[in-house]
Amino acid sequence: MEQTFLRAKTLTMLAAIAALALAGPARAAFETRATAAYVFDPATDTVLLSKNADEPMPPASMAKLMTLNMLFEALRDGRVTLETQFSVSSRAMAIGGSTMFLNDRDRPTVEELIRGIIVQSGNDACVVVAEGLAGTEEAFARLMTERARALGMTGSTFANSTGWPHPNQRMSMRDLGIVAERLIEEFPEYYGYFAEAEYPFDGRAPQNRFNRNPLLKLGIGADGLKTGHTREAGYGLVGSAVQDGRRVVFVITGLETEAQRAEEGERIVNWAFRQFVQREVLRKGERVAATKVWMGEIEQVGLVAPDDIAILLPALAQGALEAEVHYRTPILAPIEAGQELGELVITRPEMDPLRVPLVAERTVGRGGFVPRLRSASEVLIGLGREATGL
Repeated sequence: MEQTFLRAKTLTMLAAIAALALAGPARAAFETRATAAYVFDPATDTVLLSKNADEPMPPASMAKLMTLNMLFEALRDGRVTLETQFSVSSRAMAIGGSTMFLNDRDRPTVEELIRGIIVQSGNDACVVVAEGLAGTEEAFARLMTERARALGMTGSTFANSTGWPHPNQRMSMRDLGIVAERLIEEFPEYYGYFAEAEYPFDGRAPQNRFNRNPLLKLGIGADGLKTGHTREAGYGLVGSAVQDGRRVVFVITGLETEAQRAEEGERIVNWAFRQFVQREVLRKGERVAATKVWMGEIEQVGLVAPDDIAILLPALAQGALEAEVHYRTPILAPIEAGQELGELVITRPEMDPLRVPLVAERTVGRGGFVPRLRSASEVLIGLGREATGL
């Protein structure tokens, strides 16, 4: 009979981790004027700031990121190409707010519509996309909601493609972060559009050709994504910036003015890059521990990191990190190389623990008669010691 136990081993002396000890005072919490905010480091999956991040709120034009996600998915699936042309309905032409100034004689391409949505925040462009992909904007909004659920965006419901005020148009800041990260990581071939400073579509409305993202011109590594504003929502921004190869994504909303939005966005970028540092913890394939194998061709198998592991730390954190390895022992053979057998839990000051899966270092087949007899004997000896208190 297989016997399994949960073993926790404290690894305060693990060299790669203990080397990360830093001296100095702990970091101060970041105070934001935003009604809600969400800041995270996607590479290490670390949340740096969360304020009312799970509360559904009016997203204003930041909801256009979900419309773009739907369009990028259609491009990836081959349902449309960048050269595909869509017609412009009277409804799209008549919609208010920010616009590309499309008319019913236009046949804009998908690429023109992408740039019009990102740079000009064109509500008309969003409706054209919605009708072109789903027939009606109402049907498209239902698809947006369904897709959001499938992507884990539990705080989002959509009534339109534009972010126009509606009681059922809601997104949480965390959900906006999810779709932002998806646009960056899943669609790198289209992400460059978000950094365009201006797009003078057909020379129309030259005053509306500039990207509203206030961070793009500051030289702080900003390369996206979308602003938003309505009377109900206030001023908001989904932003991202890269410095020295490290990316930060943030979402803020509820600011009172454009100036506040710009100031708060820049403050968050500076804070996120200056108050946190990234350190390499483990290399792919590096052994962290080993567990016994029951009925296997060998007696134990190493537990290794499946990938290179980096960790984000407060720049002024004090004290050494601690880590624990959790795994079951013995493990019944056969075991496949790369099979998850445990996890490494790294405790960080003032931050959530980092959990890293640990996998089998190699494949272990079932043993012959002698290894199986040896394993059975070890189990019986262990049970005997427990019974006698030895």
